[in-house]
Amino acid sequence: MHIISEQQVHSSLHFDGVISALRNGFKKPAGTPPRHVYSLNECDSNHDAFAVLPAWNDEVIAVKSFTYFPSNMTRGLKSLYSKIMLFDRTHGEPLGLIDGTSVTLWRTAGVSALASAYLSRSDSKHLVFFGSGNLALYMIEAHVSVRAINKVTLIARNKTKAKSLLLTLTSKFTHIQFCIGIADEATIASADIISCATGAHSPLFNGHWLKPGCHVDLIGNHHKDARECDTVTISCAKLFVDSKVNVLNEAGEVLLPIAEGAISQSHIIAELSEIHQLNFTRMAEDITVFKSVGMALSDLLIAQLVYRLVL
Repeated sequence: MHIISEQQVHSSLHFDGVISALRNGFKKPAGTPPRHVYSLNECDSNHDAFAVLPAWNDEVIAVKSFTYFPSNMTRGLKSLYSKIMLFDRTHGEPLGLIDGTSVTLWRTAGVSALASAYLSRSDSKHLVFFGSGNLALYMIEAHVSVRAINKVTLIARNKTKAKSLLLTLTSKFTHIQFCIGIADEATIASADIISCATGAHSPLFNGHWLKPGCHVDLIGNHHKDARECDTVTISCAKLFVDSKVNVLNEAGEVLLPIAEGAISQSHIIAELSEIHQLNFTRMAEDITVFKSVGMALSDLLIAQLVYRLVL
């Protein structure tokens, strides 16, 4: 059995390969039981958790396990630790133990970018990105790999992190204009794509400000009683998700509008793996939303890709 490190994951991957692996992998049959997230503390203010995500296809079986301790940030530790165990599908032989934290960064960004490739307007130019955490650089790089983005507006509570991210992006993508902005009506109304990767518990922008044709990408929230966008955004949009089971169990962006009576579960048009079968064609004026909470199949596909590339 091979042990594959964080450094090996990062050095082996690029987004063209990641998005291609996800696109092709989602088209094939796979076992995708619901993921299980276990709270480790009964106190409402404590979100420490442990999760297990199994999946399999005709080549491999994968089990991702991760711990989430948000208070670690105040102790100089990572808030999330993760490993992915990969087994041969035919005989069950253990193949590899792969760093899951790094795989999560790549697959999360890759899934959002694949959704954008299906759902955003092909002529999208302006990306508004909420967040400045570990995912930010990956998310932005993934999105600009599938659309000819020429302007990115960064919006974040942590101004120091936002400025550092701005410097990194400016030096890496010299053909794109980057700026730090605020979530006012002018900024939101000018966005072709809005991507949110935050820990926010309340909506980040006013859904009435969205222009026709905008695509909204939501990946930061995993709580039933929290959300990164308002009911207006969800109810006026064509809604897609990574996993219906997981979203309807965890995502306040969808659960709260359902509880309010604004939408029903049928408002979800399709999962990401189903979009290619629908031959979905967006109308120019359509507002689209993609909500992702994470699913084991995407972890499997990128862990499998890393295993092939490293070995």
